[in-house]
Amino acid sequence: MRRVVLLVPLAVLLVGCGGDGGGGGNKESKGAMDCKISGDESKAELATLEDGKTYQVAVKTNKGDFTFKLATDISPCTTASFVGLVRKGFFDGLTFHRIVPGFVIQGGDPAGNGSGGPGYSVVDKPPADTTYDKGVFAMAKTGTDPPGTSGSQFFVVSADGVQLTPDYAILGNVTDGIDVVEKIGRLGDPNDPTGAPTERIVMEKVQVTSS
Repeated sequence: MRRVVLLVPLAVLLVGCGGDGGGGGNKESKGAMDCKISGDESKAELATLEDGKTYQVAVKTNKGDFTFKLATDISPCTTASFVGLVRKGFFDGLTFHRIVPGFVIQGGDPAGNGSGGPGYSVVDKPPADTTYDKGVFAMAKTGTDPPGTSGSQFFVVSADGVQLTPDYAILGNVTDGIDVVEKIGRLGDPNDPTGAPTERIVMEKVQVTSS
């Protein structure tokens, strides 16, 4: 089980694998962009995202709903991969398996324990001046993965003042329902180093729209 430890003021968070990358060779994706894929390339179906369009992802959970706007300009490969997974129904039924109050909520792991992913990874190294403010969606990765590596595990920053190095690919920002993110962010035990939620939080449906 591969994990990475993120050190932040007054908190230590174990963030699970971003996505089983490495090992199986690389290929260039076909379509509007060239994205290098590592891992099992047969499992990767990167969506073609149109220039000039805005993409929104709606997340319906058993604790409420929230929406975020994809950062297609900053992370073209990460967002194309995420949309491809959404359209396959990959996230439907998955949980937020790790919650650290005052820090982040984390989900997107099919194994449900921080060790799983889609079987492949892509990379969008974030800008050096990237900050992870409340409402930011970013992709989790292991400590040995290059900056910006992502599979399917993501985290949402649930509080102000979070300090992280710019190593995590930006997926987007919450545009509606930040109160739901904050509510979910309170469903963790600050004294539990594993970050196990105090209640089961399920992503019942994840959908993407464009305009």
